[in-house]
Amino acid sequence: MTEQRYLADDTVRRFEATVERTLEDRVVLDGTHFYPTGGGQPHDTGTLRVADDPDRRFRVVDVEKSDAIYHTLEPVDGNADGDGPATPSDLPEPGTAVIGEIDWDRRRAHARYHTAQHLLSALLLEEYGARTTGNQLYADRAHLDAAYDRFEADDLDRIEARLNELVDDDRPVTSYTMAREDAEATLDTDRTRIDLLPDSITELRIVEIGGADAAAGDVADAASDDADPYDRTACAGTHVGSTGEIGEVVVTGRETKGSGEERIRFALADHVA
Repeated sequence: MTEQRYLADDTVRRFEATVERTLEDRVVLDGTHFYPTGGGQPHDTGTLRVADDPDRRFRVVDVEKSDAIYHTLEPVDGNADGDGPATPSDLPEPGTAVIGEIDWDRRRAHARYHTAQHLLSALLLEEYGARTTGNQLYADRAHLDAAYDRFEADDLDRIEARLNELVDDDRPVTSYTMAREDAEATLDTDRTRIDLLPDSITELRIVEIGGADAAAGDVADAASDDADPYDRTACAGTHVGSTGEIGEVVVTGRETKGSGEERIRFALADHVA
């Protein structure tokens, strides 16, 4: 199984790895910082090049996780257009050292939206009793589904204002790992949403957003029983280091998705025309 290096450090932009195997137009590395599609967050893109032959360069156009993490490649022939899908003869052979570089603008956007989604989920649960049932992020917008009858215009205004208060607080965002059985026994599952994860996941990455007294740069013992974070969620996605890095959030609309389920759409002010 590919080492999921992005779980330990999602700030890495460039890394070295070794090709373990190839399949059609895909390669498996011994470890990767490329995030694969999952949890409502799209995959990373970027480039992969052979360490001792800089001219052998590939565009990473898709990343998927199953039994391993597969990186779909397209060769780059000295320009931005590339030559279409890679073929087995194009790919670096197993044992080849490669250097991966992540498209940071795309990753950064996903991290900002994912952290904003955590804030929104916590806010809706705390102030409306509305549990998150699903979410989807993009590089320029996002939406969240929640168990709630209907949000009115005044609700959306209040939610937007409260979200931006939490952003302005610049609360720290931290993570740590925890055995699933311990998490289920000790953490609030309504907040952590552990029940949404497949049973096969036995070790969880817990992401926390600091409580009212926290400030960016203050990193307490995240797993301490005394910690009282604003949000505590089982999540393998990428995030920013503090809520201030999200920037202004705009609630762009709502729609009913079925009986007792609402969808809230939101975007960063950077992306609102």
